[in-house]
Amino acid sequence: MRAQAKQVRREEEEESAFVSMTDMTVGFLFIMMILLAFFASQVRSTETVPRAEYEKLQIERNELRDLAETQAVTIVSLETANADLMRQIQKLEELIRQLRSQIDAKDATIDELRAELARLKEADPLEDYLSRVSAARRDVLTRLRDAILADFPDLKVELSEESDALRFQGEGLFASGSSELTPDKTAIVSKLAERLDQILPCFTLGETSSFDEICNPSYAMVEAVQIEGHTDNDAEDNVNRPLSANRANNTFFAMTNAAKGVMQHLNLKMQPVLSVAAYGADRPITSNDTSEGKATNRRIDLRFIMVTPQDTGGIQVIRDALQAVGEQP
Repeated sequence: MRAQAKQVRREEEEESAFVSMTDMTVGFLFIMMILLAFFASQVRSTETVPRAEYEKLQIERNELRDLAETQAVTIVSLETANADLMRQIQKLEELIRQLRSQIDAKDATIDELRAELARLKEADPLEDYLSRVSAARRDVLTRLRDAILADFPDLKVELSEESDALRFQGEGLFASGSSELTPDKTAIVSKLAERLDQILPCFTLGETSSFDEICNPSYAMVEAVQIEGHTDNDAEDNVNRPLSANRANNTFFAMTNAAKGVMQHLNLKMQPVLSVAAYGADRPITSNDTSEGKATNRRIDLRFIMVTPQDTGGIQVIRDALQAVGEQP
C-alpha cells in the first residue's frame, strides 16, 4: 500500500509540473501574440495614410513626373540649342580670326603707305633745287620786264605763261613784214641789253661774274638767253623763217652793240649765254584766224634757259662754279 501511495504521489507531482510548463508556454505565447499585435499595429500606422492624402500625393507625384518629363525635353532642347550656339561661336571665332588677319594686312599696307607718304613729303634735293631755280628765273624776268616798262610804258611786253620768257608782241619792235629796227625800236633793244647786262653777272660765269648769295640765294645758273624770232602764217615758210631769223639776228646785233659786255656772260660750259633762234610760224601762241591773233604771233621772245642738273652731284658742280667766281677779287 505504501508503495502504491508513493507511486500515486510521484504521478501527481509529475502532473503538477506538466501543468506549470503548459501554463508558462501559453503565457509566453500570449505575450508573443500581444507583442506581434503591437508591432503589427505600429507597421500599419506608418504605412497606411488617409485616401484623400494618398490621392493628393498621387496628383503631386503625377505633376512632378510631368514636370520632370517637361524639364527633360527642355534640357534636350537646350543642349541642342547650346550645340548650335557653340558651332556658331566657332564660326564667328573663325570669322574674327580672318577679319583680324585682314586688319593686320591692311594695317601693314597703311604703314607702308604712311612711310611712302612721309618719304614723298621729304624734300627731294633735286626737285627742291629745280623749283627754286624756276622761281629765281621768274623773279629775274619780272624785274627785267618792270624795268623795261618803266623806260617804255607803251611797249607791249609780257611774261610768258610758263614764266620762262619775255614776250615782245605785235608791232612792239618790228613793222609788219620788216626785219629792220627803226631808231626808236633800236633804243628799246639797247636799253634791254643794258638791263640784261646788269642782271646776268649774278647768274653766269666769266670775267664779269659777280655771284653772291644775296642776289642769287638759289644758286641758279643761266644756260642761255635766247632771242627767238616768230611770225604769223600769212606768208610761206621760205619767207617767214628767214624773216624770223633776220629779226632775231638784228635784235642780237643791236643788243651786243649797245652793251659790249653782254657776250662775256658765260654758262657752265664757258659759252656765251646770249644766242639766237628762229621758228617762223611754227610756234604760234594763239590762233592766226584773226588779225589780233596774227599780231600776237608776230613777236620776239627773250627766253631764259637755266642749267638743269640731272642729280645732286650736278647741283654741287653748279654751286662750286658760282662760288669760285664769287670768291675772285
